[in-house]
Amino acid sequence: MKLRRWLASGALALVMALGCLVGSASFRAEEVSILMPSSFTDASAELVKNFNREHRGRIHLNLIRGPLTTESISDLAISSLLLGDAPFDALLMDVTWLPKYAAAGWLEPLDPWFDQADQEQLVEGARLGNDYDGHLYRWPLVADVGLLYWRTDLMKEPPKTPDELVSVAGQLVQTNAVANGFVWQGRQYEGLSCDFLEVLQGFGGEWMDTTTNTMQLDTPEATGAAAWLNDLISAGVSPYAVTNYAESESLQAFKSGDAALMRNWPYAWAELQKDDSNVKGNVGISLMVAQPGERPGATLGSWGLSLMRQSSHQEAAVEAIRYLTNEASQRTRFLNNGYSPTQANLFSDPEMLKSSPVLPELQVALNHAIVRPPTPLYAQLSDVVQRELNGLFTETGSADEAMATSQQRSQTLLRAAGATP
Repeated sequence: MKLRRWLASGALALVMALGCLVGSASFRAEEVSILMPSSFTDASAELVKNFNREHRGRIHLNLIRGPLTTESISDLAISSLLLGDAPFDALLMDVTWLPKYAAAGWLEPLDPWFDQADQEQLVEGARLGNDYDGHLYRWPLVADVGLLYWRTDLMKEPPKTPDELVSVAGQLVQTNAVANGFVWQGRQYEGLSCDFLEVLQGFGGEWMDTTTNTMQLDTPEATGAAAWLNDLISAGVSPYAVTNYAESESLQAFKSGDAALMRNWPYAWAELQKDDSNVKGNVGISLMVAQPGERPGATLGSWGLSLMRQSSHQEAAVEAIRYLTNEASQRTRFLNNGYSPTQANLFSDPEMLKSSPVLPELQVALNHAIVRPPTPLYAQLSDVVQRELNGLFTETGSADEAMATSQQRSQTLLRAAGATP
């Protein structure tokens, strides 16, 4: 046990010792540390300098520059929290972590510091994924949601239904206007779960009934969604290569002009406007397609700040959280780094619109945001769905079989954890 404690603590100590703290030492101020993925610490460096200058002698903020990938930083945080001596007061969390961390008792509710008036300033999608068991445990730093990108030089408007997408994209491939009709994330990883959730919503289904803790993966809607994704590949609307595509591969195919449609996140917009983009100036964004009469969905993928229960600097840490998420910080983060704001009024702000005229469309997507199943077992449940879907795409079998297996294995997980009757 002592060895495990030493190794876990040593991992974070090494990160800090290698110069991964953003900020300088202060001997009189109350020290506050926040663990973030490296991309966010880099984007927040100037904000931290400003905070420390404005709070000199009272609060000194350090950002611990963690790993880049979602899984790696979660592993680093959990290894330290399990031992009860995490050297950070707050943590920047992916939206899917919250149920697990809150259920483990690692987080302090933010209800005393953020009220209903604060929440009403947020765009609709940013209000989701912050609560667990009736308490607020997370305050959004950036808004992120799944989008359908389309080529404005190849079509007058984006497809609205699954049949329209197949027809439009298929025709463009057949006429050799593009090599690929629609690129998305089909690799066995979390991106595939996000894509499936959006298609599932568009087919009128849901992943899990959270009121009864029962899975809904073997319904006609879920089976139809899985079959449609599989048919995209078999019909040549999407290349077989999507079975190994993550966000970066999809973006590269679309950016090079090889695809008519792409599913991706808001960050891709800025990449598509660069001088090396073959589709610069010819890109629009929309919602994922939905069956007639069904509401389209956009998977929520935001990051937010949570307060650690073990922190001895809670008031100071909340002050830092408020500063990093206030309107001025959101504006700076968007204009300098492209991170989507969370405050509703910024989506119609003239300065912001000049930088990115698609903000109104992004707000529409955020108003259609859907969360992945809010359960501490989400990672395991997602792994089941990823495996079965990718297996469906790459091997022989049927959507009925894949989704029936997903249902059975998911229910087994829930029962084993005592999360279902």
